[in-house]
Amino acid sequence: MADVLRELVDLLRLERIEDTIHRGRSQDLGWGAIFGGQVLGQALSAAARTIAGEPPRLVHSMHGYFLRQGDARKPVVYTVDRIRDGRSFATRRVVALQSGRPIFNLSASFQVEEPGFEHADPMPEVPGPDGLESDLDRARRFADRIPEPLRKMATAERPIEIRAVEPVNMLAPKPMPPRRHLWVRAAGPLPDDPALHRYLLAYASDFNFLVTSLLPHGVSWLTPGMQVASLDHAMWFHRPFRMDDWLLYAVRSPTASGARGLAEGRFYTRDGRLVATVVQEGLIRRRG
Repeated sequence: MADVLRELVDLLRLERIEDTIHRGRSQDLGWGAIFGGQVLGQALSAAARTIAGEPPRLVHSMHGYFLRQGDARKPVVYTVDRIRDGRSFATRRVVALQSGRPIFNLSASFQVEEPGFEHADPMPEVPGPDGLESDLDRARRFADRIPEPLRKMATAERPIEIRAVEPVNMLAPKPMPPRRHLWVRAAGPLPDDPALHRYLLAYASDFNFLVTSLLPHGVSWLTPGMQVASLDHAMWFHRPFRMDDWLLYAVRSPTASGARGLAEGRFYTRDGRLVATVVQEGLIRRRG
């Protein structure tokens, strides 16, 4: 397992302060602010730590709101409310705090595994991950063109490997349809813990997501004057998967208005199984 992935897995384990209070360290990806995927994954982990009993319950849906920018230099405290414990489902509410102020809140539902009706949209027909250049390799190849304040962040090791089917030049974007297809996987093997794989997918779902809503407008998050920030994030887990095997992230943005963009994403295994769906709205404001 790569060191940066091992660090992320450790961050998701959290420190138990009391039965419903946990603390997580922060990982600085070079932005100074906490990456939204970190609080998503840690909040899910905090909620799951308050659920006991057999058979085990795994998260099947989550809805969260980003309230304030988090500081990557400080830990995050997660407080959990036990909303309901039923025979099949359990519901939790989580508030993430820094310096006593909420930066994120989450509602999550957990369910025991059970059989039922099955159907799913088919996976898009796109090239597989083999032979595609990773985002990291691409950034390192063009490192001399990346502004100095962003170069270290763009070329640092990452816990999630991403290979874009349709690479986008964030430094010189051109208008293109609001659709992206990305292959993602953890940067190393992981233990056989289904809950951990779901936390990591929640973490990875925030990469390259909202920026899809900028594609038709010929701008990127690096365009001077752009303010891009996640506002909310909803996710549904449909079927088992592994984060250390390739997943296709099919993303589209159906609309943008009022300085907000909407993005929808679906995760598929290499053999075409739909395993998760994600929706996010975010701020895409161009100043001046």
